[in-house]
Amino acid sequence: MADTAPNEAPNGTVIDNATGTAASDAKASVQTLKDNVIKFANDAGDKAKAAAEDGKTRAGGALDELATMLRDAATSVDEKVGDQYGHYARSAADAVANFSQSLQSKQVDDLIDEARDFVKKSPAIAIGTAAAIGFVLARLVKAGLDEPAGDKKA
Repeated sequence: MADTAPNEAPNGTVIDNATGTAASDAKASVQTLKDNVIKFANDAGDKAKAAAEDGKTRAGGALDELATMLRDAATSVDEKVGDQYGHYARSAADAVANFSQSLQSKQVDDLIDEARDFVKKSPAIAIGTAAAIGFVLARLVKAGLDEPAGDKKA
């Protein structure tokens, strides 16, 4: 009958007599696996940051367009409702434009840190905001699913 108890080689490597494999091979495999997991996590983080940067750029562009639309609408509001309300529209446009500029000037990591700080300081507001955004997104998705593009009524 074969000896199945592990023996220690002269260099300190434990050898399993039953399979003939060395524990150092297992350690090397585990280390390779750890290295691959770390590389995968780093790659995923880089891709997520790139996607966040792209989203930040798109959001900034959309906010700039919204500010432009609000400024254009302010003139119409002046004519139809009065100068005071047109001033409110211009103030809103300026606030949106300032927010867009602030968003575009910051790094993604800074934005994430600010979001973390906000959630720590005001968790109830953060949860309420997340719930409201989730509700709106769910309604938009549901509305898109209810009426396929080809079935729109003229």
